[in-house]
Amino acid sequence: MRIQAVLFDLGGTLVDERDFSGWSEWARGVGIEVGPDELAHAFQEVEEQLDLAPLELSGQASVVERWRRILALAAQRDVGTETAARFVALRGLGREHPVFLYSDVRRCLDQLHGHRRRLAVVSNSTSEAAVRRILDRVGILNYFERVVSSGSEGVSKPDPEIFRRALARLGLSAPEALYVGNLPRTDAVAARNAGLHSVWLHRDGTGLGTDPPEITSLLEVPLFLRQLERTSSVAAEPSVK
Repeated sequence: MRIQAVLFDLGGTLVDERDFSGWSEWARGVGIEVGPDELAHAFQEVEEQLDLAPLELSGQASVVERWRRILALAAQRDVGTETAARFVALRGLGREHPVFLYSDVRRCLDQLHGHRRRLAVVSNSTSEAAVRRILDRVGILNYFERVVSSGSEGVSKPDPEIFRRALARLGLSAPEALYVGNLPRTDAVAARNAGLHSVWLHRDGTGLGTDPPEITSLLEVPLFLRQLERTSSVAAEPSVK
């Protein structure tokens, strides 16, 4: 079966949204004094924690709880849900904060488009509109046929439902799609559990991981697709006795 579409995560995969100095200012705006370095360490630690033990929340509640934990860890004190919600609201208004397109993205998308692969984004984020704004700012919105956001859907990765909704809107079955994300469990394993092919984009890794399969650059995605299709083709050939 030909893989018709490639679905991507957003932050850490297509764009780098980390703005620790800006986040420090917004934290101060909700009464939390914390520096960029503390936020950087807390952000990474909470990302790893939530990849191992996902929240039993979805949509906007999941976004708020994630930031509540980051702010609490960075500040080394309790942070309430209401305070975290105010921070998320401020962050959502900060549309001009730095967002960088990773250097391998456009070439990857061009190759996939040239190979007639359909493209979509599935992201744990505040809203579909927010994701579209980010994609537009970095100049790649027009590549994507569909954008699915947990904040708009009310369901978050690793729940397989968010992948199912993206597939339904593309009119595809799970084996016809590949998902690419920067978290091993929340992205790669979750997509695999939903029936999609998947690969973990580990930019600081070795590319040697096999469970889930690991790549270190988006430039490897077209080759990964060809290998998947070749393997599927060989497996489908009848044995000769």
